[in-house]
Amino acid sequence: MAHRIITQVVLTGSRVFGRAFAEAWKQAAASQKHKAAELKRPGGAARAAATSSAGLTMDEACKILNVAPPKGGKADMDHVYERFKKLFDLNEPKRGGSFYLQSKILRARERIEAEVRAAEEEATHERYRKGDYWDGPKIYKDKPRPIGRGGLAAAKAISGQDYYRPKRGRPD
Repeated sequence: MAHRIITQVVLTGSRVFGRAFAEAWKQAAASQKHKAAELKRPGGAARAAATSSAGLTMDEACKILNVAPPKGGKADMDHVYERFKKLFDLNEPKRGGSFYLQSKILRARERIEAEVRAAEEEATHERYRKGDYWDGPKIYKDKPRPIGRGGLAAAKAISGQDYYRPKRGRPD
């Protein structure tokens, strides 16, 4: 009698678990298809990475921090950081603030940063596509150049330090 009850409980539990697993599998497959379609669109990879990392839209992030949305991928990041610091400090849980609001403020700043970073990367890629990627040689005139063939004189010229050079031959 007891084995029938135990068997029935195990079978019912496995059916419930199986249905839940199948439903989760379907949702994951649908999510994967949606993400693949998003990545195929132009600029979709950067947009998908920015949206998924912060979980906010750009409008929500700008409203939370009370800043203007980036125009053409450029934003006044000093103003964004200033607003972030002020709001983040005002919502300190030790001072009676809300951890939830702090996390929303943090996510809003991250979302704006991700949007600006994605726009900068896109502009850089566009520059490379146009062939305008040569900035000229980088010349560093502030470093002293070594004199002669190198060795201790070169090391001293570069670092400005004296080095101990032991005598050659037998030690005294």
